[in-house]
Amino acid sequence: MIGRITGTLLERNPPQVLVDAQGVGYEIDVPMSTFYNLPGLGEKVVLFTHLVVREDAHLLFGFATDAERKVFRQLLKVSGIGARTALSVLSGMSVGDLAQAVTLQDVGRLTKVPGIGKKTAERLLLELKGKLGVELATTVDVNRLPSAASDVLNALVALGYNEKEALAATRQLPADATVADGIRHALRVLSKQN
Repeated sequence: MIGRITGTLLERNPPQVLVDAQGVGYEIDVPMSTFYNLPGLGEKVVLFTHLVVREDAHLLFGFATDAERKVFRQLLKVSGIGARTALSVLSGMSVGDLAQAVTLQDVGRLTKVPGIGKKTAERLLLELKGKLGVELATTVDVNRLPSAASDVLNALVALGYNEKEALAATRQLPADATVADGIRHALRVLSKQN
């Protein structure tokens, strides 16, 4: 398995790039989120990769971050989702946006991605639930929460609240709240909802 490529960027032809690594040119398909953040031609590039082996081809996919690659691999595990569709999802929305859509079970956000219909979006949300949740959301800063809010979110989930409830309560925190104050505030918010 090829896990990472470091080399010189030779060509950029969306969604594919050509990277020269020690004299070997690798054709790598990348999501648009990675494509837009590539360095200029002739410059050094590092991509996390995933190799898909099929009967008729070996396809190499590259990602700017390990989080993108992890999400790509989770998408491949969903029935009916192939590598091209997974790449399309990552091109249409950021890792953080996808994690948030899964947490909130937001079908509408996924159907905005070209090639994803309502049924496919529902299947994605169902099969990714619990796999792309709070942990990913806080590590990639999907919710753009300050660190105290991330700790509060994790505490609420540990207390047994589901991710959607915890995320909604965490969004209402004052900007300068400490973790302890944030937990108290969030619990008051959650008690009013029940």
